[in-house]
Amino acid sequence: MSVDNEMQILSEWCEQLARALEIPDLDVDQELLLDLARKSADQVIHAAAPVTASMVGYVAGHEAGRGNIGSGGSREATARAADIAFRLCENRASSSTEGGSGSPAGAT
Repeated sequence: MSVDNEMQILSEWCEQLARALEIPDLDVDQELLLDLARKSADQVIHAAAPVTASMVGYVAGHEAGRGNIGSGGSREATARAADIAFRLCENRASSSTEGGSGSPAGAT
């Protein structure tokens, strides 16, 4: 299956799921979430991918519910939350190559 075909199927799935969840206007940055899932799977463990994407989505939704997303909408909130996760992945990769425990300083 080609990448274009996979992305088309993913887009259709996201639209169908959004309608079923009664959030049809949700604007999902699929590329960002796929990159985040890939990076967390590679730099943490495979199971981190769906958990990371879910947590980022939760935080973005929470920001939206509090009205903290400004004019950028859900993509902006998702991007901010994903940026934090990306940095943690990078910190984990850096600390593991330096012989550390893999936990970034300040992370709990």
